Amino acid sequence: MRFLLLWLAVLPGYAADAEAGRKQYAARCAMCHGADGAGGERGPGITAKLDRPDLELMKLIADGLPAKGMPPTNADGGQVRDIIAFLRTIQTVNDTSVRERIRLASGAVIEGVVRGRSNFSMQVQMEDGIRLLRRVSDGWQDAKAGAGWGSYHGAENGNRHSKLRQIDTSNVARMSLRWAYSIPSAGRLQVTPVVVDGVMYVTAVNQVHALDSGTGRVIWKYQRPRSSGLVGDAASGINRGVAVAGRRLFMVTDNAHLLAIDRITGKLLWDREMADSRDHYGATAAPLVIHGLVVSGISGGDEGVRGFLAAFSQETGERVWQFWTVPKRGEPLAETWKGDALEHGCATTWLTGSYDASQDLLLWPTGNPCPDYNGDGRIGDNLYSDSVLALEPRTGKLRWHYQFTPHDTHDWDAQEPLLLVDAEWQGRVRKLVLQANRNGFFYVLDRETGRPLLAKPFVKKLTWAREIGPDGRPVLNPGALPAEAGVRACPAVEGATNWFSSAFHPGTQLFYVQALEKCNIYTKKPGEWVRGQSYYDGTAKGVPGEPGQKFLRAIDFRTGKVVWEYAQSGTANSWGGVLSTDGGLVFFGEDSGAFAAADAKTGKLLWHVPLNETWKASPMTYEMDGRQLVGVAAGGSVMVFGVD
Repeated sequence: MRFLLLWLAVLPGYAADAEAGRKQYAARCAMCHGADGAGGERGPGITAKLDRPDLELMKLIADGLPAKGMPPTNADGGQVRDIIAFLRTIQTVNDTSVRERIRLASGAVIEGVVRGRSNFSMQVQMEDGIRLLRRVSDGWQDAKAGAGWGSYHGAENGNRHSKLRQIDTSNVARMSLRWAYSIPSAGRLQVTPVVVDGVMYVTAVNQVHALDSGTGRVIWKYQRPRSSGLVGDAASGINRGVAVAGRRLFMVTDNAHLLAIDRITGKLLWDREMADSRDHYGATAAPLVIHGLVVSGISGGDEGVRGFLAAFSQETGERVWQFWTVPKRGEPLAETWKGDALEHGCATTWLTGSYDASQDLLLWPTGNPCPDYNGDGRIGDNLYSDSVLALEPRTGKLRWHYQFTPHDTHDWDAQEPLLLVDAEWQGRVRKLVLQANRNGFFYVLDRETGRPLLAKPFVKKLTWAREIGPDGRPVLNPGALPAEAGVRACPAVEGATNWFSSAFHPGTQLFYVQALEKCNIYTKKPGEWVRGQSYYDGTAKGVPGEPGQKFLRAIDFRTGKVVWEYAQSGTANSWGGVLSTDGGLVFFGEDSGAFAAADAKTGKLLWHVPLNETWKASPMTYEMDGRQLVGVAAGGSVMVFGVD
């Protein structure tokens, strides 16, 4: 009963304060458990207890363990939440490591905390960074960190293309596994690893692992338990990666919190709630850092949330601005939502956006309107669903938008990567946005105005629209809207493509995308939003006798023409993206479960390794110890390949 009263005393949305918690802990707990939680004269260390959910920890602190000498606390609910927030800041692995003096082969001596050691490598935590060492005949020497992979897309412009060329068409056939790192109970990882200063940061739901990118040896881990009571993507345990700025690393949690972590020590710096998960909010995507801010979207786009994008101070976690993607009733644009669905309109922001430094412009894709399949309660275009938003990153002010699929009733989010390219267009160099959209059209937009310059189908199975008209709006075909009896329409709900990465190669001038040729039978039904449930009001299922097929396609961005394609054999249920390089290669997750590389000019398959995985992640590349390496998450492991 005491625990229940404590919990009820904490108002919904209470923002826990780790610094206040540190003071409460020092006054109430440190005499037994030690100031650092490692144990004291009268009590054991408590860091091992921190893998429990917050509710369980609240109960433990409130009720105590009288039989083991731990009395109940007389703290109120807010103070207990503050204590837990502080405890999370000391939650990191390898707390028992001690400082050592290490003599290098050069004769120099360094001093730091050894976080990992084998006969071949050593990882040492210094005051100002992680020192990665390699064994040589006469001792230890520093590893050589080369070009990294600094963000989810690898570059601010969203284009997953690398200038590395050590692995090329002449030697890719010799590529083999260099190392692998598994995350137990992680399921199928969707993360793109980030590599900064030779350290790789890999996430699974509510956890991040810092690895030596040359060996895969773990340096530190930060982890908290998965949250209970979630719905949708957040409940399924998705996390796609981190953002790094200076010494801070940023990641989201399943219950829509944004965390800042010291990327050298793995210590939690701050924890901010972006939205209340009890209202179906979650978070799955890697944030984006810019101008001292960290920008993050939220998930819940099939669960009836009100979508938004927000920016927070990198230093303090203070919310600086927030842009709502769905209006409230009576606000401008509410007229694009005629009916009773507006309050749960979705249009979430769950994929990482792109940044245009030349215009200081943040571009972010938005998701589908809700309910997904029944538009009867939301007559109109439903802005800003299925759109790209061009925002001023310091203020969140909208500069322009473009909506790909007005009044979407097929769940075709615009949550596909936005590739920002400066290229010649009709005789002059222009600032462009390239996107292969889930609705089956490949788009080229003017990045300064948002005006569509080209929109062409990149799949053959496309029945919902005849074309994109001169005004940028789709010209609809009759009979493609969901009906209670069911209607066959194309593309399928998975889309002609989806959130996984695409790439543009500056040398070949080709855009690469994993495309899906598939249709669905779409149905709608009457319904209403119900707490704890998704908000589809209909279904999408396969067409009997019409299996889907995946294709890797190369598109001439100036015409929309498919220049070449690589047909894949599999279940058409893989979600692996692509990576292009200056080595003339396109790496991709092949539908049969192989990791593969094709010639960027011709599409000829040059290399593959049968990993037998259902892909849920996209590849990346970096340089370490003088060698180019290619990494990808496969199943519950990160695998890294190189050429001997």
